[in-house]
Amino acid sequence: LEGHRLVAAQLPTVFADALNGMRRLVARHRPVMVICVGQAGGRSGISLERVAINLSDARIADNAGARPIDEPVVARAPAAYFTTLPIKAMLQALQQAGVAANVSQTAGTFVCNHVFFGLMHLAARQPRDKKLRGGMVHVPWLPEQGSPSMALEEMVRGLEIAVRVALTTHDDLRQSAGALD
Repeated sequence: LEGHRLVAAQLPTVFADALNGMRRLVARHRPVMVICVGQAGGRSGISLERVAINLSDARIADNAGARPIDEPVVARAPAAYFTTLPIKAMLQALQQAGVAANVSQTAGTFVCNHVFFGLMHLAARQPRDKKLRGGMVHVPWLPEQGSPSMALEEMVRGLEIAVRVALTTHDDLRQSAGALD
């Protein structure tokens, strides 16, 4: 896509394993960009995540039974990192294509945020000339999982648009995508 080789990998919904798996994948493939994709029930469109916070606070256990409460993702790391993806340009392209999408102000405190924060912490520690760009995108449930939902074909189309824009856009748009809540 856009002259880049794409690598897809599935990480387990397990706090420790997902973060370690992401780190191994980044070390093995040395990407210029990582877009983490997770599923978030209750959302009707693709959510482009703005902020990863240094907090794991699980209302439910992960798939290994772990349920961290008020624990940092990375000890002695900053409180938060912003995505380095052009999320407003991605949002505009998705909306122009008729794909339901929004900017989400936080990726939550479950495994998706855990991986997103770990990715951005890893990126922040790289040399300036080898900066890894990264972010997180949440997709809705599939129709058979509940409502609200999005058809798989629409999710794939939306992700293709988002990836293409992220690969070809380095300076994000200067327009509002804020929230009132």
